Amino acid sequence: MAETASERIRIDASREACLAVVLYFEQYSEWARDVKQVTILERDSEGRGSQVEFRAAGLGKSFRYTLAYDYSDLPTSFSWSLVEGEGLRKLDGSYRFEPEDDSTRVHYELVVDIAIPLPGLIKRRAAGMIMGTALKELKKAVESSKE
Repeated sequence: MAETASERIRIDASREACLAVVLYFEQYSEWARDVKQVTILERDSEGRGSQVEFRAAGLGKSFRYTLAYDYSDLPTSFSWSLVEGEGLRKLDGSYRFEPEDDSTRVHYELVVDIAIPLPGLIKRRAAGMIMGTALKELKKAVESSKE
């Protein structure tokens, strides 16, 4: 069964600064702790990753997954969906960016369905940990890139 989670965070930077970090997949392994390797498989007409393969660590394992990205709502938001993944049936989500004075409110939504048999509580905690960690690490990466 899929678990849905959503969270938001305020980042002391412009929407453009947030997008510059979050769309630069090649640097994810430098700021996203669980991401070990990123490979751009396909790019769209503007050079952004449209199919991206990740190697990540989680639940004591290393696994690979490929996401397809939809940028049709940029600069307000973008989304992704799972193409294929080890131990995953679903890993779909989105980022939404709302300018707020000199900062940006970033909303992160994620739907995760882990194929490994785990109790629902553990799956919900895993989804929450993915989101919380991702947003905190994104905030740190964006705010430190302004300096």
